[in-house]
Amino acid sequence: MRRGYATGAARRERILATALLEFAEHGYRGASLARIAERAGLSQAGLLHHFRNKELLLIAVLDYRDELDARTFDIEGAGGVDALRAMARVVEHNSRVPGLVQLFSVISGEAVTPGHPGHDWARRRYRRLRETVAAALHRGVERGEFRAGLDAEAHADRLIAMMDGLQTQWLIDPERVDMVTVFQGYVDDLIATLRP
Repeated sequence: MRRGYATGAARRERILATALLEFAEHGYRGASLARIAERAGLSQAGLLHHFRNKELLLIAVLDYRDELDARTFDIEGAGGVDALRAMARVVEHNSRVPGLVQLFSVISGEAVTPGHPGHDWARRRYRRLRETVAAALHRGVERGEFRAGLDAEAHADRLIAMMDGLQTQWLIDPERVDMVTVFQGYVDDLIATLRP
């Protein structure tokens, strides 16, 4: 039974990694379930066994992408200055995967509509992200890196808004908006402001 579970988990991860590439290359509308199945070495029926439809696969892929970022950049575990620097590394990483950033931006924009299949996902994601960033800032206070009494939740909201807003501007006008440099400057200024 354990081996079957491990095989199923490995297959699911292969599907998600393949779908992530497909969505990044072709966007949600241009991505094909048949192509994802073929690239993952499955039949389309086999793919649909794991994910009933394209929308559910997309939500799983977006969660998978966040999970990969969490493992790679560990904002939650870092805390304090290290967490803010990790956020800047996320932005730098995102600058190398514009298709994925565009997909995320489109889905997030569409998800503001309560009936959209990504609405609940987006709400959960932003709540989790705000909590993670605020907790990281609180750890900075506990370590003495940041001044006591800072409003960690408000700073978390501002950091996320800056990240997402810069991504949108960069996607629309990449020649004029240096997302990486601007966000790094914002992080540097915030660290200086939050120091005791």
